[in-house]
Amino acid sequence: MKIGFIGLGNMGAPMAANLAAAGHEVTGFDLAAPCPDGVAAAASAQDTASGADVVITMLPNGEILRSVAAQLHGAMKPGAVHLDCSTVDVDSARAVAEAAEAAGVSAVDAPVSGGVGGASAGTLTFMAGGSEDAFATVAPLFEVMGQKAVHCGAAGAGQAAKICNNMILGITMIGSCEAFALADKLGLDRQKMFDVVSTSSGYSWVMNAYCPAPGIGPVSPADNDYQPGFAAALMLKDLRLSQQAAEAVDADTPLGEAATALYTQFVEAEDGGGKDFSAMLPRFAARGRTG
Repeated sequence: MKIGFIGLGNMGAPMAANLAAAGHEVTGFDLAAPCPDGVAAAASAQDTASGADVVITMLPNGEILRSVAAQLHGAMKPGAVHLDCSTVDVDSARAVAEAAEAAGVSAVDAPVSGGVGGASAGTLTFMAGGSEDAFATVAPLFEVMGQKAVHCGAAGAGQAAKICNNMILGITMIGSCEAFALADKLGLDRQKMFDVVSTSSGYSWVMNAYCPAPGIGPVSPADNDYQPGFAAALMLKDLRLSQQAAEAVDADTPLGEAATALYTQFVEAEDGGGKDFSAMLPRFAARGRTG
């Protein structure tokens, strides 16, 4: 396919490079980052859209996505697909899909899970929203960039799945870190705790695959001084999106709200934004019950 790719940061660059390595003709644009090997540089966002079968965006937030989409859709050929892999609010995803339809093109919102490592290895998971036909068009690209793609429903469904998933992830990480900190104070060896929890009812992806305790379980960011695989600032972004969505649909999410407050404190008042989101463990370990 002929592909335009806008947003060549830590995630977008390896995704675009994998597409080019698979034989697709990829043209890229970013305001700051250079194009990776195999990707031709475009002069503007609109130029990436010219003649493209699919235009992929990987952008920081919904406001920027809406602005870029307004530039793109009129430059795309009829029947082309705008594949947005950003993590943004559901309303923005739906607004972009409506604007695409009005311009005679299709849109798929497909945020990703798997981090920079997954982007580089081509093992991302995509959660997609949009029409069946548009999903079928971009499915071969998902196979290059990831290991799994789930069509979750109509426009916005991909973003809904992503924020619900990551709300669970944030809540589970906090619970796991609290438990390790409590175990420390009770005199329970961390390895013994892991051996019990990882094979009993406390089992979770956080505990078993991404353990927040250094030296325990598979290698994780905790073993690299909590340098981010998934930064706490990004977790906070996703938790805030979950609470924005919850407010919009009148959903009661008290644990999601509490997790958002804790990550807000960690990121904005305790300078934890550049650490991995599992760095909540040393935070809790250093605190007493009243702070």
